[in-house]
Formats: sequence, structure tokens, C-alpha cells
Amino acid sequence: MKTGCSCVFLKTGKDKDMKKQQRWIVFLVLFCGLSFAKMETYEPTWASLDQRENPAWFGDAKFGIFIHWGLYSVPAYAPRGTYAEWYWHAKDGDQSGKHQAAVGRANAINDFHNRVYGADVEYKDFRDQFTCEMFEPTEWAKVFKRSGAKYVVLTSKHHDGYCLWPSQEASESFGMAWNSVDSGPRRDLVGELTEAVRAEDDLKMGLYYSIWDWFNPYWPEADQPTTRKKKGNDQTRKKYIREVMNPQFKEIVNLYSPAVIFSDGDWWMDDDKWETKPLLAWLFNEAPNKEEVVINDRWGQVRKKHGGYFTTEYGSGFEDPSILWEENRGIGKSFGYNREETFDDYNSAELLILMLCDIVSRGGNFLLDIGPTADGRIPVIMEDRLIQMGEWLEVNGEAIYGTRRWKKDCQWSEGTIYAYTKEEFHHGIPDPILEMATCPKPGQARKECYFTKKDDTLYALIPVLPENGVFYLNDVNLSKNSEITMLGVQDNLDYKVHSNHVEIKLPKLNPSNAPCSHVFVLRISHAK
Repeated sequence: MKTGCSCVFLKTGKDKDMKKQQRWIVFLVLFCGLSFAKMETYEPTWASLDQRENPAWFGDAKFGIFIHWGLYSVPAYAPRGTYAEWYWHAKDGDQSGKHQAAVGRANAINDFHNRVYGADVEYKDFRDQFTCEMFEPTEWAKVFKRSGAKYVVLTSKHHDGYCLWPSQEASESFGMAWNSVDSGPRRDLVGELTEAVRAEDDLKMGLYYSIWDWFNPYWPEADQPTTRKKKGNDQTRKKYIREVMNPQFKEIVNLYSPAVIFSDGDWWMDDDKWETKPLLAWLFNEAPNKEEVVINDRWGQVRKKHGGYFTTEYGSGFEDPSILWEENRGIGKSFGYNREETFDDYNSAELLILMLCDIVSRGGNFLLDIGPTADGRIPVIMEDRLIQMGEWLEVNGEAIYGTRRWKKDCQWSEGTIYAYTKEEFHHGIPDPILEMATCPKPGQARKECYFTKKDDTLYALIPVLPENGVFYLNDVNLSKNSEITMLGVQDNLDYKVHSNHVEIKLPKLNPSNAPCSHVFVLRISHAK
């Protein structure tokens, strides 16, 4: 908002008139031609909504923590490689028309449920076991701060409809206490974590919100057109959207002012049916933090087309440098905590750091998920991974935060550049990012370094240091004033400029003087 005021000069009179003149000065300042820039008003159309610029903070943040936590954290089970947060749908949902993996997950979860809990126990009964007695929001926030993350996104409501804040719409529509204040832990989990996160410096709080409830009685599964065979019921759809979804969405915005809204559950119905465009127009026009809030692209079959930032999930991201995007994935293969996962299912700290570097070099953000337990603990293996990432960022964060994609995202060695599939990114062993950076198959090229930039400073992030202590940087133009250093090492590095590459002599490192354990970063000033 712009303001302007013309200058006013007053000649002072006698001292006894000073107070009177001061009052006039205050009056004139208040009304001396304040001019306000016309505020943008957004209409409920993508043509209007897409004109909104994404707040700059999100593109600078680069790294966030995702949290999937709810009733599904009680059974905390799914076959390895599948999502444990889909427990209820796998147990009681309609599996007709679903792919083989979904049917297999459903069979395994039903077998597990009947064996462990018994056929008479329903999903709603997990409320009494979702106790969260070990949940210490300030301790969580400290872990997130130590991880180097710049924002946190908590599932305020997943597809099961159970809310982690006192949503009366949830309880009224389900006909029972269906939130964390009126059942289970009897705590406003969203509110407590929001307060704790915001108490940390330079850490923003966001919320995931599922616009879809699997089994909401206002709009039961039988009325939902989730497959081509189902036409759906417009009457019950409108009742759910207008009496549950819309008021819930506005409530979390007005109560908690989330800096990020991660919408989900949209993929099987279009945006007109979801009625999301009017909701976003309200958000952009009326939200308490409308200048800060960032949204994703999951608003009703518009992914990779409309919204704020685009999303991929256990994917490869985007190659278009004009796109603001975010990759989200778990430390393991599930978002919600899955007791079936083993040590081998969890990514190492090295791989997670490589993922961060790879994603940021290509212009993306990395939203890394953790799945807390039903009693409110962050599993130790997940906390360990976060702390190790934070230790790396403490040294090398300069090459991540506030950077942008360079003219190319990496330097390849000689060999064939293999195009990995989405399935390989999700389930590949070894992980494609690890393979591309450290252990390519015979004949395949390797990513010798990733690039990021900040103004005229170039960063080369090297996954594997060459054994001979010399790194060759290709296609980089230096100036006479260019200096090359390694982050975490004091002295400048010697280098020679050749016709098509720069030869850089790396410092001699050992376990006692190495700045970090994984991915070593060169800072190159005045580079093009």
C-alpha cells in the first residue's frame, strides 16, 4: 500500500499558542492527502486468481517439514511401500475399480485389523487411543528449528475428516465428537503447535487441509463420483461443501492464519464441483494474512495448471524454470507413521541432503514429512534425520536459502543421461537421486555437482569429492575478481582458468577438519 503526504510548514506564534498549533499540525498530518494504491480484488476465476504473485518468502525458504498425524497414527500400519494414513479407506472403503496395489493394501490392512483389534472394533474407536500425552509442542518446534526448515505444515484434517482443532462442523456432520478437543487428547493440537512454531525465529506455520472426507455422513461414499461408474449426488455434495468444507476452511484461516495452505483430496472431481474458486477469492481478498499466505495447486483437477505453487509427490519435480514448485515425500515410504517399515525403508541423511540439493538446484522446495506416534512423539530415527540435515544446513545453508536456479541445474559427467520414471522415483532401489549423484550404473552419466545462484555468486554443490583433489568446473565464466572458497573452510582456493573449464584445487580434508559429512559446497564469486 502506498501512502503520500504533502509537506506542511507552519510559522510558530507566541509560546502560549504552541499547544493550539500542535493540535492543528496533528490534524493536518492525518488529512494531508493520504493516497492509497488501489487494492487488488480477486474474482472467483482462474484468470483472476492466477494473477496473484506468490509471496517471495516461499521461494526463499526452500525447506519445510510436513506432519501427518491423526487417528491413523494409532494402528500405524500399512504394507511396506504404501501409505499408512489411508488405513480407514483401505479397511472400509469401496475398492471397486481400484488398482491392484490398493486392493492388496486393503486385504492386508483388514487381515491386520481383525487379528490385532478384532472385527468389532471400528475406526472411530481409535479416538480413545489417540492420546498425545507425550506431545510437547515446544520440543517439536525446537527440533524443526534445528533441522534448518523454514516452514512447517501440519495436517489439520486428513481424508478421514478427523480434525486436530475444535471443529464443530466435523462433530455435527459425523454425529459424534470428531475433533481432538472433544475427543482423544482433548487438546487443540493445531493451536498449540502453531503457537510453538511461531515462537521460534524465522519459522513459519502452515496447514494441510483435505477438502475431501471419505465417509462424511453429509456426503457418504456412495454419493461420491470417485470412479467413472459413479455419477454422484449433487444434493449431498453441496451440503458437505457448504456446511462442512467451506466453514472449516475459513475457520482455520481466521483462527490460525496459516502461512501455507496445502490442499489435498481434490483429484477425482473438478474445481467447479468442489467450489474452490470462490473459496480462494475469499482467501486472497479477506484472509487476515492475505499478503503472506501461499497455496498449492490441489483444488480440483487443476494440478500443474492453476494455483500458487505446483506439487509433486515422491516425484521428480519440474524442469520449467518459470514454475514455483515443491516436492513432498516422507522420510520413509509412508506419510503417516507406519510400524511395518524397517530401517531399510528410511532414507539416510546423505540421501535426504542430496534430495534437498537436487530439488533446490532445479528451482523447487523440499517438504519432508514425518509421522509422529499416537502418543505424540517424533520417532527417533526421524528426529535423527532432521538434526543431521540441520547440521549440514548450518554450514551450507547459504547455498540453499534465498537462491535461484542457475542457467543449468547440474554438471554431468560423460555417459548416458538416463530418464527415470515416476515409479522409479517412488520405489527405486537405489533411489534415482542417490544413483545419479554417487553410484550410476555402468555407462550412465553422474551428476558431478549441483548449481544454485544468488545474485552474481554461484554455488557448486559436490556430492563426491574427486580422489585427486582437483575439481573441474565446466562452462563457467569468471571475472578477474572472482574468488573460490569452500563453505566451512576459511582459505580461498587456488584455481586456473582454461578455455572451457576451471581447474580448482580442493582443500585437503580429513574427519577432523571437514566442514560436513556430505555434499561439499564451493562458493564462486562474480561468476556467469
